[in-house]
Amino acid sequence: MTEAMPGIAGRPESLPGRIRHLPDAIKLHESLFALPFAYAGMFLAADGMPTAGQFVWITVAMVGARTLGMAANRLIDRHIDARNPRSSGRHLPTRRLLASDMAALAIVGLAVLTIAAWRLNTLALLLVPVAAAYLAVYPLTKRFTYLANPMLGWALAIAPSAAWIGVRGSLGWEPVVLSVAVAMWAGSFDIIYHAQDIEFHRSAGLHSVAARFGAGGAFAAAMAMDVAAAAALIALGFAMGLPWPFYVGLAAAGLCLCLKYVLVRPDDLSRMGASFFRINACVSASVLGGVAGSVLT
Repeated sequence: MTEAMPGIAGRPESLPGRIRHLPDAIKLHESLFALPFAYAGMFLAADGMPTAGQFVWITVAMVGARTLGMAANRLIDRHIDARNPRSSGRHLPTRRLLASDMAALAIVGLAVLTIAAWRLNTLALLLVPVAAAYLAVYPLTKRFTYLANPMLGWALAIAPSAAWIGVRGSLGWEPVVLSVAVAMWAGSFDIIYHAQDIEFHRSAGLHSVAARFGAGGAFAAAMAMDVAAAAALIALGFAMGLPWPFYVGLAAAGLCLCLKYVLVRPDDLSRMGASFFRINACVSASVLGGVAGSVLT
């Protein structure tokens, strides 16, 4: 989906004017994609309701981590975005924001993440540099490997395991299985989303699953990853002995995943807009609903 360009890039706005653009520049509202999976990990770790402090600081940590990751992505890819017709209207190419603004926002995101982890427990704090390094570096991978798309999935997959650690102060196999499901689901979404950029990626020497294998191959890979995500979630439910509400949530998520392939196809990407994003939000919300229903009832 091409972002509208407000006008010819020129003199940047004043600092207050630029600040108002920051939430939209990093798509802050899209934190809704990752938060449900973090909450799913949180509820499973607590086997019910977490404490109020855990809920608040896990939420803050997630927002901080996503802010860091998105700001780093926009900063690192600003020159690529300027050359790509689909992304040339973003805030850095059009100078509605400066590189220094985005760098400052990344630092703020890291600070917020660090403070939240410190308030949770020692292990959460110790793992901040690992998570932060991955979130800040993975945007570079599209320059040398088509596995950049699945690696985006693993950036989001940090959420449920991190939330589990935030509650328990240790890591178990359960959140790892949930993280695998998230990695497959999010990587699948990114593969399909970047099918829009096949020609640009090829001409610019960038790497993606679609650029390597074509739109048909990209959709086949995405479908396989969605099947793997569903299998991981089903395995998690059986292994943990989760009751029927969990499977109701999975069924709803599965319907959403199927609808995704009705909405967009290799030969028709024209409907990859707001409805496509809402479908992915429904997937994560459905899984959270199933988890919450299974541990809170």
